[in-house]
Amino acid sequence: MRHFGHIAPEERRRLFHREPGVFDADSPARVLAAALGATLYSPATRERLADDIVKQAGRGVVSMVLCLEDSIDDAEVVGAEENLVRQFTDLTDLADRPDVELPLLFIRVRLPEQIPDLVRRFGPAVRLLSGFVFPKFTEERGVAFLEALTAAEAASGRRLFGMPVLESPELMYRETRVEALQGIAHTVDKYRDRVLALRLGVTDFCSSYALRRAPDMTAYDVQIVASVIADVVNVLGRADGTGFTVTGPVWEYFRVQERMFKPQLRTSPFLANRAGELRESLIEHALDGLLREISLDQANGLLGKTCIHPSHVLPVHALSVVSHEEYGDAQDIVRPDRHGGGVLRSASRNKMNEVKPHRAWAERVLQRAEVFGVANEDIGFVDLLAAGLPD
Repeated sequence: MRHFGHIAPEERRRLFHREPGVFDADSPARVLAAALGATLYSPATRERLADDIVKQAGRGVVSMVLCLEDSIDDAEVVGAEENLVRQFTDLTDLADRPDVELPLLFIRVRLPEQIPDLVRRFGPAVRLLSGFVFPKFTEERGVAFLEALTAAEAASGRRLFGMPVLESPELMYRETRVEALQGIAHTVDKYRDRVLALRLGVTDFCSSYALRRAPDMTAYDVQIVASVIADVVNVLGRADGTGFTVTGPVWEYFRVQERMFKPQLRTSPFLANRAGELRESLIEHALDGLLREISLDQANGLLGKTCIHPSHVLPVHALSVVSHEEYGDAQDIVRPDRHGGGVLRSASRNKMNEVKPHRAWAERVLQRAEVFGVANEDIGFVDLLAAGLPD
């Protein structure tokens, strides 16, 4: 699979200076963590889940979470598990077709015991599974999930990853936050080879204070939430080799009935591309707020995003593509003859590149370029959005 693999090869050549790289479920963890992109969540109760997965993959989705937790009623869990087993069996048949390419598939469980039980019940279909998502992850709860994952991997012979969700009240409350983060850091470091990425549960964070952000606002406008994100990145997202990929919070909206504030998308990039209708559609579906939040995610050290609607996927991927200017700066900084440091003017003549302080940034940009590609010099995010839309 590859990002933007659903668009025609000639269109990719027009858009990309360096096309997105090909990867699959057996690629190195470093590649998969960067490639997750917009991880689309779906309730495990959907009757046509297998068909839905194939359909979304054909529209550019490369990672999905099938949820047995908050997205379904407590009384539906047993039936949802049975449905997952049936759907994975159906997917096994579909996966053998040459025209079908499946995304990375994860299951969000409620309890550690569900992990080995589901792996056993899947039988040969476990080959389609990439791992599990652990809700409300703390040091105390996390060990049981990770031990269950390790045991299930050994029993199945299939490499399985875990993605802890950081959403517990202990992370919100000032008096417990530092201790909770240090405990989580200790736990995930012990199981580093099993942890693909850390996910932020901002909806649960907000619930601790009876808050909900409006579609005109991002998670970073809710100061108490922004402070948690900053501390999570501070402890768990460091670029010194101890950190993990941390993904962005969910965007809850997909249509806006009434606005209090002006739209957050400038008109000029869309006029330049004769894409005024696209801008209006993005605004109508509250995606201007999503685009701003994705930009703030990246500025704050997050990569990828939890998504609950298919319309959110393309904006995440379009803004994850490395610009031609970013790529040139990153390449200049990591050149072998620059290890001694120094400052140089960027090729675009609009900024300084300071080799030592900017090196970690440059390495992360090149990692993103590996999986999301590099746009051609005259290509912006509007072009990527327009090209990726279904016909």
